[in-house]
Amino acid sequence: MERLLIVGVGDVARRALPALVARYDTLAMVRAVGSAAPTGVRLAIGDLDHPETLAPFAGAAELVLHLAPPDETGAGDARTRNLITALSGAPMLPRRLVYISTSGVYGDCGGARVDESRAVNPGTPRAARRVDAERAVTEWGAAAGVQTTILRVPGIYAADRLPVERVKRGTPVLRAEDDVYTNHVHADDLATICVRALEPDAPPGIYNVADDSELKMGEWFDLVADRFGLARPPRVSRAEAARVIAPMLLSFMSESRRLVNRRLKEALGIRLRYPTVFEGVPRGAAATA
Repeated sequence: MERLLIVGVGDVARRALPALVARYDTLAMVRAVGSAAPTGVRLAIGDLDHPETLAPFAGAAELVLHLAPPDETGAGDARTRNLITALSGAPMLPRRLVYISTSGVYGDCGGARVDESRAVNPGTPRAARRVDAERAVTEWGAAAGVQTTILRVPGIYAADRLPVERVKRGTPVLRAEDDVYTNHVHADDLATICVRALEPDAPPGIYNVADDSELKMGEWFDLVADRFGLARPPRVSRAEAARVIAPMLLSFMSESRRLVNRRLKEALGIRLRYPTVFEGVPRGAAATA
């Protein structure tokens, strides 16, 4: 049984664990052991911000699933570079590393359809850190002979990952003529894609990981409101938004693109359980049952 190292054991990793532990001898890197390990998983202490803690992971696995985000500051992703340095400290390197990135690396595309051939053009510091991580992973893989896969992920949602509270607060969204296209993937589908990307016959490379939805941000929040029996959020102009919407949220309203997921389906053979958000967003009673 091959060994798998998971870096970043959050919601998506936990959704993937039942399939992963059935296939691999699974080790998870955690900053601290505060509770029992998930069934079938071994835990080991490691902190990507403290490279001196990472030496035990050198040679620990043939496969690596890297879901940890960059730090919130800095020009690059020191965490990913620390991980790569640690993994390089053993005669046996991983056979494959799968890195979970963000579709934010494309920046604002003016609503255009975007496939994996489009050049990155990050418009925010957080997206620039993701570009640095992608570059570090790809260059290391090419130099060291490690197969690398980059999954560019947009907004992740699930029944317990919906902006219901924001809708309840009545936070405005942009009016239709100013609105931006947004992209989504259900957390369960992303977990399935992570599992598939680790398989020996999965072609390495870059993949847009999005569902088939083509809708604007305001339509997304209208859908959530409708499914939970809430009032739809008010619409404002872009000029008004700058005055009434928090800067972090407003930054997501400054980029518009429609991700093309053809390669995900054709090269990896993915069939989405939730092809669009209309299948994936439950009604309020179903979400809380």
